[in-house]
Amino acid sequence: MHPTTPAQPFDGSHDREIESLAEFDEVVRAHGTLSHFRVQSVDLTDRTDALLALDTSGAVFLGCPMAPEAATKSRASGALVFPPVPGLSFDPYRGFVYSPDELFASLDEGYEATPDARTYAWFQRTKADGDIFGSMLRSIHDDAVTDALDELLVGERVVGVMGGHAMARGTEAYAGAARLGRELTRAGLMVATGGGPGAMEAANLGAYAAPFDDEMLTAALGILVKAPKFTPSVTEWAKAAFEVRAGWPGGGPSVGIPTWFYGHEPPNPFAAHLAKYFSNATREDGLLARCTAGVVFLPGAAGTVQEIFDNATPNYYGSRGEPTPMVLVDREHWTQRLPAWPLLRSLAQERAMESRIALVDRIEEAPEALKRLGG
Repeated sequence: MHPTTPAQPFDGSHDREIESLAEFDEVVRAHGTLSHFRVQSVDLTDRTDALLALDTSGAVFLGCPMAPEAATKSRASGALVFPPVPGLSFDPYRGFVYSPDELFASLDEGYEATPDARTYAWFQRTKADGDIFGSMLRSIHDDAVTDALDELLVGERVVGVMGGHAMARGTEAYAGAARLGRELTRAGLMVATGGGPGAMEAANLGAYAAPFDDEMLTAALGILVKAPKFTPSVTEWAKAAFEVRAGWPGGGPSVGIPTWFYGHEPPNPFAAHLAKYFSNATREDGLLARCTAGVVFLPGAAGTVQEIFDNATPNYYGSRGEPTPMVLVDREHWTQRLPAWPLLRSLAQERAMESRIALVDRIEEAPEALKRLGG
C-alpha cells in the first residue's frame, strides 16, 4: 500500500491508508514521510520519534493513540489528529472488519460481558437520547466498516445466502443450508450472509466446514444441537459454536454482515469476517450489492422478503449493470405461504433479469440453478 509520490495531495486511493503498525513501519522505511497518508486506528505510542522526525503535512490520524508531543507536532505541521474516543466498547475508526473472537471476547463471563452485547447496549442508550455525538460515531464506524469490507472482498466472487433467523440447529433445513454453504465454498465462491443465527449461521458453518471431510459437518451438527436456538441463552448458543471451532480450527472463510439494529440477534461465530453495522439500511444494501455471483434465498419471513425485493430492484432497473442470479428455494414457501415468487416473476417479465431468476423445490438444487443462471 504505497503511493508513488507521497508528497502530492491525497488522491482518495486505498494506497495511502495505513491500518497496522507493520504497515506504518513499512511506509516510514520505504518513503521517509507520512505526508498525505491516512493512519487508521493504529497505536503509535511507541513511534514518537518517527512522528517527531517525519513530515506529516496533510496527514490524517484517525483514532491513533500517540504521545502528546507527537500529536502537538503533527497538528502544527498541518495534520488532522482525531484522538481515540474514551469509554466506547467499539472503535469508530477501525481499519478492519470484526472477527468472531473480537465480538465474543469475554464470553466466559456471559454474553452480556462481550463487546457485541455492550455495543448494542450503547446503541440503545444513544439512539434513545438522540445525542448528535452518538449518531456521528455510528456513522463514522459504519463508513469505516464499509471501507474495510471493500478491501476484504477485492477479487472475490461473492454469493449471498439469505434466510430467516428462526431456522433451528438440529433440523434438516439447517443441515441442508450448511451443506449448501459447504458446496458453494468448495466451488471457489465466497459465501456472504446476514451474519446472524438460523439459516445465516448454517451457511457460514458450511463454509467453515469446506476444508474438512464430510464427517466433520455431521459431527459439528451433533455438537450444535445442544443449543438449538439463541434463546433463551445466547451464551450457551455461542459456546456450542466455539466448541466446534476449537475442535476443528482453521475452517474455510466466509463473510457475515449483521447489524446491531436487530440487537436481539447475535452474530454467528462461523463467519471468519463480520462486518457489523449500526445502520440496517446501509447493511442491507451493502450486503446485496456485493453478491456479484448471485443470491440464494432460503425460506424466511419479513426480512428475507425484503431482501428479495431489495435485490430485485437494481436487477429490474439495471442500476448495477447486468442482473445477478436470484434463486428462491422451497416452492411451497415462496408461492403459497409467502408468495414472493409470482410477484418476482411478474416484475422480471420481458426484462433482462427474466433469465436470471429461478425457483427450486430443494436446497440441493440451488448450486446447479446458480450455475445455470450464470452465477
